[in-house]
Amino acid sequence: MSRRSNVEFALLIVCSLVLWWASLAQTFRLALSNEAYTHIVLIIPLSLALAWFDSKAVRPAVEPNRLGGLFLLAGTLALGCFARWSVVLAPDWRLTLSMFAIVTWWIASVVVCFGVPVLRAFIFPLCFLFWLVPLPNVLLNEIIVSLQNGSASAARWLFELARIPVTQNGIRLSLSGLDLEVARECSSIRSSMVLIVTTMVLAHLFLRSWWRKLLLVLIAIPLSAAKNALRIFVIVQLAMRVNPEYLNGSLHRRGGIVFLTIAMGCIAMLLWLFARTEAVREQWLTQSGPAAKL
Repeated sequence: MSRRSNVEFALLIVCSLVLWWASLAQTFRLALSNEAYTHIVLIIPLSLALAWFDSKAVRPAVEPNRLGGLFLLAGTLALGCFARWSVVLAPDWRLTLSMFAIVTWWIASVVVCFGVPVLRAFIFPLCFLFWLVPLPNVLLNEIIVSLQNGSASAARWLFELARIPVTQNGIRLSLSGLDLEVARECSSIRSSMVLIVTTMVLAHLFLRSWWRKLLLVLIAIPLSAAKNALRIFVIVQLAMRVNPEYLNGSLHRRGGIVFLTIAMGCIAMLLWLFARTEAVREQWLTQSGPAAKL
């Protein structure tokens, strides 16, 4: 890559930091204060690491696309202005659109300075940056409610498998002498987002076929509720059979990492299985020759 392209890219990045400094600061304050957005602090380091990893495998030609890139920059700037000064948008939507605009500006900067071939070569690390965009409250609430309901249903199935009488009413579970509610704070939104983000990174690094990558990420979504259901099941079992204090103990308050680790173990096993099937298929194609590819 030419020095001129690198300098231009650096200047565009600095411009974006100046233009969207307030939105970036607000987003990272949100990430540090709200567990639903904790994953945001991981995104830039992960994206840079992924770009470095991809750079070892590909050397795309640098073909700056000034016209297309500048057109995209102009549209992004217009979106940023709308998000900043709009009187019809709620504050959370303004932040969402502002962060969407800055990530789009970064992608457009790649097009301006390095061209479409470079964009194509680094499409995953660049698009991964959209995880920086905080979801507006209405969408976040829908996700949390889905996790609550999914966790309650999965926990009920676990109790039924263990032959423990249980009834479910929405996010409430009733066992003999014990009523439970999967509260908003117990939805495991933080560990669920970390699980999905981590699964995307692992799929990109270790799998080649797009459908295996997509399938692994899709599996991580219901697994997010399943791990929380397992947490509910284990805590209730310990409370009923060992000590009722488990309902309010450290495993309840800070035990999410234990069940996240279990979920990541499941993802790791599936990842190994998918990677193994890819390796077997590639070996078979190599041994069978061109006729096997028909």
